[in-house]
Amino acid sequence: MKSTPFTQKHIALGAKMAEFAGYNMPISYSGINDEHAAVRNNAGVFDVSHMGEFILKGPHALELIQRVTSNDASKLTVGKAQYSCLTNNTCGIVDDLIVYCIEENNVYMLVVNASNIEKDWNWISKHNTHKAEMHNISDKTCLLAIQGPNATKILQSLTEIDILNLKYYTFAKGKFAGVDNVVISATGYTGAGGIEIYFEDKDDAADKIWDAIFEAGKASGIKPIGLGARDTLRLEMGYCLYGNDIDDTTSPLEAGLGWITKFTKDFTARPILEEQKTNGIKRKLVGFEMLEKGIPRHDYEIKDFSGATIGKVTSGTQSPSLGKAIGLGYVSTVFSNIDTKIYIKVRDKLLHAKVVKLPFS
Repeated sequence: MKSTPFTQKHIALGAKMAEFAGYNMPISYSGINDEHAAVRNNAGVFDVSHMGEFILKGPHALELIQRVTSNDASKLTVGKAQYSCLTNNTCGIVDDLIVYCIEENNVYMLVVNASNIEKDWNWISKHNTHKAEMHNISDKTCLLAIQGPNATKILQSLTEIDILNLKYYTFAKGKFAGVDNVVISATGYTGAGGIEIYFEDKDDAADKIWDAIFEAGKASGIKPIGLGARDTLRLEMGYCLYGNDIDDTTSPLEAGLGWITKFTKDFTARPILEEQKTNGIKRKLVGFEMLEKGIPRHDYEIKDFSGATIGKVTSGTQSPSLGKAIGLGYVSTVFSNIDTKIYIKVRDKLLHAKVVKLPFS
């Protein structure tokens, strides 16, 4: 297993460790429910240095991004970021990602999922016909997500950048905890607010930044958070997890990502997606809550009132914030309306559930 620059800190803090995307990652420290509540109500720190980062440069960089992503990156100006996805030739999702505009029409950073780094690199390279300059900086880039309603208040003293007023999906570059060239981004995967910081792991930068964050947040009770709570937090918001809710066989329109699918430009699989938009989709990703006691799990079957299979669960958990079992799953479109009654097959029982609006409440 690979390590991040923070792996030994996680172990020293007593984290429960496990393999994730080839990395030795912290799953939990004090417990998923406790960590989940810390982020929702205060602030927590996630080590997400396993994520991938690519730099695309030159006069053909934007052209390449436009060709392989579903969203319209031409709308980006310096300091703006955009959620998007890579689509394959059959309109499935190669990966979901964030595109950062470092220098308009010239320098961009793509942040991709850890398990897809090699796949994404190969896919983008395959379409790089005009030879945009590409650099995979994943192995030398650290990424910490400091999330929660008090995150920016706790961290403001560590930087001259006005992070208290950093707008959602914008970023700035500057000094943080005495380390230069840190990208501070108002993004995250929790729906709780906060920032993500990217920096190069050199001159003990990782130790300096980690220690400074926890020193600044000591009085406020900032906590380290594992991937277990990251999953429950994102699921409450209805955010997709690659490999569960979206993959190479699901289209952005089926996944409810029509808002990042722009037909104002040419991109991979655009004709198929246009046809789906015109003729309608046969299945749709929905959120649902359990009306009977039971936890929905990945790949559990979703049934209608007669017991016929109408789809499958992609993600599910007992929501720590809401105190009820929730899930995401694909169902036949006719069953996708809010308040539609469905059944989840848990072991040998069909348990009652209903389709609800996202984010969960």
